[in-house]
Amino acid sequence: MADQDEEVALPDLANIDSLPPAEAGPSEHEEEQVRTAQDLEAVFDVPVNVSAVLGKTHIEVSNLLKLGRGAIVELDRKVGEAIDIYVNDRLVARGEVVVVDDRLGVTMTEIVKGGVS
Repeated sequence: MADQDEEVALPDLANIDSLPPAEAGPSEHEEEQVRTAQDLEAVFDVPVNVSAVLGKTHIEVSNLLKLGRGAIVELDRKVGEAIDIYVNDRLVARGEVVVVDDRLGVTMTEIVKGGVS
């Protein structure tokens, strides 16, 4: 188990396209190393904000205040269209809404490379 003060070098996932392919092997300055989930143990407890956006709309405050129970708000998406999944306000994936044990969930269908803020 790693010491609390030990730093774990992680790749810059924002530039994942620039990383060498796994099958290329280690560079001449790196020793071969098997990585596991325990290598990321230092970040397991870091909180992140995950949002699944079904759609968006623009509405004036006066109209928003008039909405009541059962009101319908038209969104910019069609039924069955993929939803956007954000982590800390950065688009990371697209997915679809699923029902799991009478609760709503999201399944990821596409990972977005180079996420957009």
